[in-house]
Amino acid sequence: MGIVLIALYLAVLLFLCGYGLHRARLAWLCLRCQAPHRAKRLPLDQLPTVTVQLPIYNEATVVQRLLEAVSHLDYPREKLEIQVLDDSDDETRVLAESTVDRLRDTGLDIMYVRRPSREGYKAGALDYGLRRAKGELIAIFDADFVPPADFLQETVGHFRQANVGMVQGRWGHLNRDASLLTGLQALMLDGHHMVENRARYSAGCYFNFSGTAGIWRRQAIDDAGGWQHDTLTEDLDLSYRAQLKGWRFVYRPDVVAPSELPEDVFAFRAQQYRWAKGTVQTARKLLPSVLQGPLSRDQRLEALFHLTPHFAYPLMVLLCLLLPFALVMLPVADNWVALLVVDVPLCFGATGSLAAFYALANRAQGRPVSEALRKLPALMALGIGLSPYLSRAVLEGLLHDAGEFVRTPKRGLRASRYLQRRAPLPVAELFLALVSVGSVVISLETDHYLATPFAMLFAFGFSYMAGMMTMEQLARRRALAPSAASVIAKI
Repeated sequence: MGIVLIALYLAVLLFLCGYGLHRARLAWLCLRCQAPHRAKRLPLDQLPTVTVQLPIYNEATVVQRLLEAVSHLDYPREKLEIQVLDDSDDETRVLAESTVDRLRDTGLDIMYVRRPSREGYKAGALDYGLRRAKGELIAIFDADFVPPADFLQETVGHFRQANVGMVQGRWGHLNRDASLLTGLQALMLDGHHMVENRARYSAGCYFNFSGTAGIWRRQAIDDAGGWQHDTLTEDLDLSYRAQLKGWRFVYRPDVVAPSELPEDVFAFRAQQYRWAKGTVQTARKLLPSVLQGPLSRDQRLEALFHLTPHFAYPLMVLLCLLLPFALVMLPVADNWVALLVVDVPLCFGATGSLAAFYALANRAQGRPVSEALRKLPALMALGIGLSPYLSRAVLEGLLHDAGEFVRTPKRGLRASRYLQRRAPLPVAELFLALVSVGSVVISLETDHYLATPFAMLFAFGFSYMAGMMTMEQLARRRALAPSAASVIAKI
């Protein structure tokens, strides 16, 4: 049994180190990236017609801000159409429709669109609107985004090349400095946009439309089979199908659309759960076609890592459970090999690639490298704390298609409007925190001193997530108590 456990531990380490090496490779590719190519702005008579789609669902706190921003897009009004695709069942309907009526009176070609049902969630709404759209190009913005006025002018020029199917802009962050949680999310997303997307684009590998702040050639959407809703990441799904059809994507890191990050841990977890589950569904759906498609070896390898990163979460949970056994069975005092198979991989595999990855993401924006390095332990702890919950998302993605599209609540102008009333107890996180505390004690008793900080990081990550969930739930109950009491008093 001991040999089996050690073999399993080494296998988990091997896979996790593989993802770490891949992250280091992306950082290396990004170092060789050239400055973004800015497309020449087109003269007025050559500008294509553009339909801007705004899919919304219960976005009362941000919908008016979005519509105001879109109404100021610097684009000829005779070539611009705006679709407000509203599936809401709350007061968002009134706010959105009244704002649309007001903007239409200014001469803007804007329409308020409602479907008979919410079938297909966001993908269904985009498809419904597409069948009624007039534009050659389709720009998409989620409700929490504030597109800059020059977004269309900066991107439509790329479509002069007949094989360009999509142009993706970079996400900015309106509330990066609101809390530690938003700061860590901003760093995570900066890593995706400023390292992953730039590296993949410059290397000629597939990258994905991020679901918002991008613009599509309508022909590319149709050629790829249109929006489909058998996964929860319809953007990733369509991106791969379009690129397999031969369409080329362009990434513009210098075109930035600010957005709002979730400010509470439950909203953040819901967002990450949807992304994890949907990515696994997309991998299950498309990875065989990708690996058998007309791609180079490097393109296939990059696509494999791109579509499977969330498998690292169950591996982290397994590593946490196996670490105490590895520390006991491979004492450093008796076997120097233990230092190589337990401590060194944990030390360098876990931190080296992450440090390079996020330091580069900050440097690419002109932000201090030291800022990313200071946040690195907290960022690692956050990923660890998410691992039990996202492991479940990975399992569901492997077993089931689609599922409910759970929107990410936006703070906007009213922080208390969309509060989750019920949330699960953090039982798994608390159990894994206790296991990790045990690993800290064992590492000290067995002289695995290099492993001690990482066992402590696991303990902190699981404890942090459990503590955040508990405190937020208590705060919500206190916030909801007065309204409940007033209802009882009226009765």
